[in-house]
Amino acid sequence: MTSRGKFVVVMSSTGLVALLLLGTVVSKGAAAEPQATETSIYKHLEVYSEVLSRIKSEYVEEPDMNSVTLGALNGLLESIDPYASYLNAAQYKEYLKNFDSYRGDLGMVLAKKFGYITVVATVPGSPAAKAGLTTGDMLESIKGIATRDMPLAYAKLLLKGEPDSTVDLSVLRRKPEPQKLTLTRAVVVYPAVQSKMLSNNLGYVKVETIAAGKLKEITTAVAELQKQGAVKLILDLRNCASGEPEDGIELANLFLDKGLITYSQGQKSPRKDYNADPKKSITALPLVVMTNRGTASAAELAVAALQGNKRAAIVGERTYGDASVRRPITMDDGSAIILSVAKYYSPDGKSIQDNAVTPEDLVLEPEQAGAAGADDDADAAPQLAAGDKPGEDAILKKAIEVAAKRS
Repeated sequence: MTSRGKFVVVMSSTGLVALLLLGTVVSKGAAAEPQATETSIYKHLEVYSEVLSRIKSEYVEEPDMNSVTLGALNGLLESIDPYASYLNAAQYKEYLKNFDSYRGDLGMVLAKKFGYITVVATVPGSPAAKAGLTTGDMLESIKGIATRDMPLAYAKLLLKGEPDSTVDLSVLRRKPEPQKLTLTRAVVVYPAVQSKMLSNNLGYVKVETIAAGKLKEITTAVAELQKQGAVKLILDLRNCASGEPEDGIELANLFLDKGLITYSQGQKSPRKDYNADPKKSITALPLVVMTNRGTASAAELAVAALQGNKRAAIVGERTYGDASVRRPITMDDGSAIILSVAKYYSPDGKSIQDNAVTPEDLVLEPEQAGAAGADDDADAAPQLAAGDKPGEDAILKKAIEVAAKRS
């Protein structure tokens, strides 16, 4: 690349970063004096420009400034929003043209972590679930393309395709070497809501997704359990990460007849409250909700509402942290950033995306308890309860104990 070309890339990328930094600084310091805010922005830009200049002049070999810029932009976005993406003009054009045209998928909910594409949860029965992919696994490459600094939206596009077509993945798990997988895309079918009666007239409802009309199935399941004599309920939302925030609001309303469910708010989005509609409430039975680190998005929005209104006891692991309004923002050159423009908050005013939801009764799932590691605080980390056996559902066991005490 010529010096003039590098200069153009550097200046254009600096301009875009200026816009992004402006939003970050304003959102965190809206009360600051205008002059102070402007000075802060210029200081950030000076550092960024100097780093680019040093890379250009002193790196061991001539760098690809396009890659440097792309990495910088995606790193910037990830630092403030793990679900954000920067797509260059060609990527965004392909995204708009093809994202909704492919029926085949692997059934994963994804985010960014440490620069890599990370699995939040998988849809039960999907190709990804059958391959054993789970929360926390990182996709090192997709179709031979490294995912380090890859836009999240573009990674989702690469995973889509025609049913029965294949896609090669390299996955980082709890092993030194990446695992090579070839998965066959399929039309993902969301599992039905499951329900059953446990001992002592305790009704159990397992919800693995809140997408595709599952709220009606939940309503039917709860009604049937009440007909069978259920006097208390357990709602299992573990690994439930599919569904829109509106679905989570509706789920919470099934168990709430009053109170604030959530509110959304952003720098340019005024606060919008979502209050419970008593006409939509379907039961007043005592409730326990089960969560784990795969509980995300719509499901954790519902969990936060039920916890905040003291409607349910929450048992299990801390949820993932994903609840925002995301919008594409286009640039003059045809590129775009997909960014959270508002976040959803719990009734007590905590951002769900930033804080997730922490249960009152913390219990690790068995496979996670064995992987807690030496870095965990032994006194603070949730542990398996005394007497639990390997392979036993520790969270369900604890939920049953908590339900027995609720009235």
